[in-house]
Amino acid sequence: MPGPDPHDDTSRDHEQFEKEQLAQDRDAAGADTADVDDRTAQNLINDLIDADVVTPVPEDRVLVHEPSGTAFDSSKQLAVFHRGWTAGRDADAEGE
Repeated sequence: MPGPDPHDDTSRDHEQFEKEQLAQDRDAAGADTADVDDRTAQNLINDLIDADVVTPVPEDRVLVHEPSGTAFDSSKQLAVFHRGWTAGRDADAEGE
């Protein structure tokens, strides 16, 4: 009886698929924050304030990220944090 046909061997396809899935998982876990400039940050913060996700505290000169309870003195830091926080929550939700 002849052995398996080498043209029907799909083990390499499976290995390639697994590599691609792992790469996608790594991409989802690492939110890209390099593109947050001052204008983008300010627009995001304004949207988050309107959505009651961020509360400005003028007397302390900070912005409070309500879901996490974290305070920031920079809108850019808060924007980067929120993007990472959101990406982390989305990744957790997908894993459930």
